Amino acid sequence: MMSSDMTASGRILVVDDEPSIVDSVATVLRYEGFEVDVAHSGRVALQKAQDNPFDLIVLDVMLPDLDGLEVTRRIRANGMDVPILFLTAKSEVEDRVAGLTVGADDYVAKPFSLMEIVARAKAILRRRQSPIDDRKLRFADLVMDEESHEVWRAGSPVHFTATEFNVLRLFLLNPRRVLSKDQIIDHVWHYDFGGNQNIVETYVRYIRKKLDALGPPLIHTIRLVGYVLREGA
Repeated sequence: MMSSDMTASGRILVVDDEPSIVDSVATVLRYEGFEVDVAHSGRVALQKAQDNPFDLIVLDVMLPDLDGLEVTRRIRANGMDVPILFLTAKSEVEDRVAGLTVGADDYVAKPFSLMEIVARAKAILRRRQSPIDDRKLRFADLVMDEESHEVWRAGSPVHFTATEFNVLRLFLLNPRRVLSKDQIIDHVWHYDFGGNQNIVETYVRYIRKKLDALGPPLIHTIRLVGYVLREGA
């Protein structure tokens, strides 16, 4: 589990018919500082959403009564603008598009890492709080535009490959948090990765070389643990 040196705030509703998933997602979100309520069916989720103001709903698509798509349709039809993060076992593009079309803000495909749930939840809430600059991630003099896939350091553009961009994005979503190689692989390469952990070292080295050319080091190695994005040694 990630360290909690920077806690979040807000009320989140976690909805899934699998108790183990609800428990694990709710636990990690509470650990991060969120107030969490849970529901195990679409109808209960819809009722709770109508009765209580939530800052985010983490919603499974495949529910036994009302599925996540229908729950989202009814929430939007009732005029509720609460952001929704889908949990889905479906990986087809059509299914992802269907979720975004009915009003979901983002989705995470199962199996997922709990770190990814936290990162995406925080990203959604951050975009809602800063709609004018909703796609920019910032740390020190480093700026990333998620929409245009552009990165600047100290005002100078820095070119990254798609994989380098995704690794750096993970650091920017988790500043000052130590990320292990396994966590980075789970998020960037996902569970179908069959290679060697050395690939993380390789990509971190590429990223460092490009960033360090424009300023002091920002990505640091924590021996026997992983890497961290922070200022100073």
